[in-house]
Amino acid sequence: MQVEGLGTTVVDYINEIKTNYENQIEHQEHQIHKLKNDAIEYQNKYLEIKERYDLLLYKQYMRSAEQIPIDDKQQSLFSFEEEPDGETEQGEEGEKTEVRSYNRTKRGRKPIDPRIRREIEIIDIPEEEKICACGAKLTKIGEEISEKLEFVPQKIYVKQIRRLKYACRSCEGTEDEDAPAVHIAPVPPSIIPRGIASPSLLSAIFTHKFEDHLPFYRQEKQFERIGVELSRQDMSNWQRQVYNKLGPLFAMMKETVKGGPVIQMDETPVQVIGEEGREDTQKSYMWLAHGGPPGKKVVWYEYHKSRAGKHAKEFLEGYRGYLQTDGYGGYDTAVKGLGGIVHVGCFAHARRKFFEVSKIAEKPESAEEGIKHIRKLYYLEDELRSRNLDDEKFLLERKARAGPILEKFKSWLLKRKEKDKVLDSSLMGKAINYSLGQWDKMTAYLESPYLTPDNNACENAIRPFVLGRKNWLFCQSPEGAESSCGIYSLIETAKQNGLVPSHYLTAIFEKAPLASSAEDWEKLLPWNIFTA
Repeated sequence: MQVEGLGTTVVDYINEIKTNYENQIEHQEHQIHKLKNDAIEYQNKYLEIKERYDLLLYKQYMRSAEQIPIDDKQQSLFSFEEEPDGETEQGEEGEKTEVRSYNRTKRGRKPIDPRIRREIEIIDIPEEEKICACGAKLTKIGEEISEKLEFVPQKIYVKQIRRLKYACRSCEGTEDEDAPAVHIAPVPPSIIPRGIASPSLLSAIFTHKFEDHLPFYRQEKQFERIGVELSRQDMSNWQRQVYNKLGPLFAMMKETVKGGPVIQMDETPVQVIGEEGREDTQKSYMWLAHGGPPGKKVVWYEYHKSRAGKHAKEFLEGYRGYLQTDGYGGYDTAVKGLGGIVHVGCFAHARRKFFEVSKIAEKPESAEEGIKHIRKLYYLEDELRSRNLDDEKFLLERKARAGPILEKFKSWLLKRKEKDKVLDSSLMGKAINYSLGQWDKMTAYLESPYLTPDNNACENAIRPFVLGRKNWLFCQSPEGAESSCGIYSLIETAKQNGLVPSHYLTAIFEKAPLASSAEDWEKLLPWNIFTA
């Protein structure tokens, strides 16, 4: 049947309308599906940003110590369900059970260290009060002792060196033309020639800056208060002169780092002013290596303009052994270009990521469970090392007992990733992916008794630099950054070998001017200087 004026059948017309309608529905469904996906994506982005924001708030205002309750059943510190000490509680069958009380430690001030020098002041009553009302003389029956700490402000004095001069009044030196007319003792060698800085002063200045984090401009004010004018520029110049003078010692320390079975490395940003071809606001980096043979531990700092892996590669050239680091990819690049190095990961960095999740998640139980798996490895490590086993027994028992812990931890990671469908962009997803991605490296510590589950020794060594950076903010020049690396290396290496940094610095500043051979410089290393 034809419809007049339309030029088509009714069926074709209806089909055309139906097709258009279906196309519109399909388009709308596609739009709805797209909007749903966009909503999910925006929701995930919101959650990711919220996690970052919450984490920043936590880091800014809360404690950073990574402490999680060991036992799920551990009671709250402020639980009011316990009975008071010494009282009885009712058992399940109605019997009375006595709760054993305990002795509390008496609170009070700790005694002052007996090694500190004492100056005794005796306070006595007047002689007329030593007579009793009955007329007899009072007898001393004891004494009451109290102690107060006194403080003597730092003192500074001038050591004046007088070199006596001699001459012949008879011939006035004309008898021997090769000999000087005036005889005088030579100038004592000094690490700062023709300077006023003594070894003890240099030691104090550098200890204040690099161990106590006191910048030169603040030390300048301190010296002013005791009547001495020492400018920050003078102190900065002395730092560079000392660094240049101790070049052979630094070279030996750097080689010693690579002489042990394990090197731990880390890096942290630093701002350096006056770098050629760079803005003053650009980040540079302080690299750190911790290593050396047993009993000869060295902490080595190096300044570089970037975080590129080539710097680690240059440092590790010629090294054979284990390299333990965090998950930064620059170390992978360095190791791939070198042979004979086994790259080892760090469980502390994996634990930290789960800890961050536990502090901001609405349900932190999952992240805390991951931390507990890692904690078991640390408990095992502490227990085995406390037993002083020989290397072979230590490795066998560590592998045997750590294996099941690691298997359970990895199964838990895979289960959380697959079952919970954790987003890779979330903090929990990043924590899981970090552990799985670093798994072979993190578990490599089982292969050597010189390795531990983490590179915390390296992180602890870089912490003084990070604390100091908050006070001095930036280095005035690349030369200043390099010399700072040298002094930091001396101080932290001294601490690693059980020395008081100020004593060690004073000793090497006194003896370095006399060093003329490799043997002389070797005697200035921390493990040799007080035994040479």
